[in-house]
Amino acid sequence: MTTQSTQQDNPQAIRQEILELVNKYYHAEFGYGEFIPGKTRIGYSGRVFDEREMVAATDALLDFWLTLGQWGDRFEKELARYLKSKFVSLVNSGSSANLVAVASLMSQQLGRKRLVPGDEAITPAVTFPTTFNPLVQLGLVPVLIDVEADTYNLDVSLLENALSERTRLIMVPHTLGNPCDIKRIVTFAREHDLYLIEDSCDALGSTVDGKMVGTFGDLGTFSFYPAHQITLGEGGAVVTQSSKLDRIVRSLREWGKACYCAHGEMLPFGACGRRFQWRINGVEYDHRYMYDNIGYNLKPLDIQAAIGMEQLRKLPEFAAVRRRNFQRLYQLFSQYEDFFILPRTLPGTNPVFFAFPLSVRPEAPFSRKEFATWLEEHNIETRVIFAGNIIHHKAYKYINYRVAGKLQHSDSVLRDSFFIGLYPGIDEQRMAFIEEVATTFLNRFGAR
Repeated sequence: MTTQSTQQDNPQAIRQEILELVNKYYHAEFGYGEFIPGKTRIGYSGRVFDEREMVAATDALLDFWLTLGQWGDRFEKELARYLKSKFVSLVNSGSSANLVAVASLMSQQLGRKRLVPGDEAITPAVTFPTTFNPLVQLGLVPVLIDVEADTYNLDVSLLENALSERTRLIMVPHTLGNPCDIKRIVTFAREHDLYLIEDSCDALGSTVDGKMVGTFGDLGTFSFYPAHQITLGEGGAVVTQSSKLDRIVRSLREWGKACYCAHGEMLPFGACGRRFQWRINGVEYDHRYMYDNIGYNLKPLDIQAAIGMEQLRKLPEFAAVRRRNFQRLYQLFSQYEDFFILPRTLPGTNPVFFAFPLSVRPEAPFSRKEFATWLEEHNIETRVIFAGNIIHHKAYKYINYRVAGKLQHSDSVLRDSFFIGLYPGIDEQRMAFIEEVATTFLNRFGAR
């Protein structure tokens, strides 16, 4: 056999050649290309990647493990290190993360401390559907309160009025990556013995007094959909500081199983060494097929976790660009404060904004639709702020819920608010074009 044929038959040599070709393919195929003002679409967000993500995904694919494995283990550890969190469980979406977080608090493994159907959960009316949906799907009663007009976050001054003898949970999002008044919410939750779930799906990297959002409550959730601070394509995570809750989360993520072996610990007799010595009704039974919870299969693929490893390394750079773009847009729209309610951040917070929110004032000489249409006509993408006041949507017409106080600002968000992009794919050329297009429209009405 010749040296050449030996090399060709060597799996590691072939693997290396494939990875080098993938690297070359990225540079030949991808990139932003030429920006043509008014023709090139400026998305509100999107995937930002380079050859390293493609090589990592291919590397994981060549292992052909496919389901969650060593790459998932590594990603969970690295994300936990970044968040300074004890436990991180990777799931297949931020929506699944919210579902698992709520379901974990209803596990019979919590005994008398578990939530039960009919218990109330305080949550803001301005929200994303899959922040709200698990409360409904699992039989809890959402108690809706209003948001602040300029942070779009839950108004903490309304918490006391929302409280009842059935209140057991606060489910609070950090809207668009802008941290809510989480320290006051934590204090309120502790005073009244309430569970707290932070929906941080929009807010990876945002901090309050230097501490990462998602790590203040009993559970925190994150999303890795392409619109967010990093992407795995699809994906999410549940974060907790409690080993008991972490075990429940992992059980729910994986069919409700009782077995808690990590990847690589299962064969032949598991981490406990007693795989075939557990019992059901006195019958010795394989622990890997015993179930403590009514669970799901919400695992992502190992390929996604491999992509996530490279994205996580880019997160500091991504966060810096988002913050820089936010400041550019804030400076632009602050010249037109007679027309807009500008976003406000709380002292001690350092947001990594998902997008740049604006609310058109009722007295402005144009509507949200008119300004958003102008931007869209120039290929600048816009979105409304999720569901606005979610209870007005058809899907929720017949659910069981309670409203505490008026939802004045939530209705205003439904009517007047929207956002535009500031993600790392918006470079200097694109940002300058956004400024030009917005200014052309707004100067028709005069600046302040």
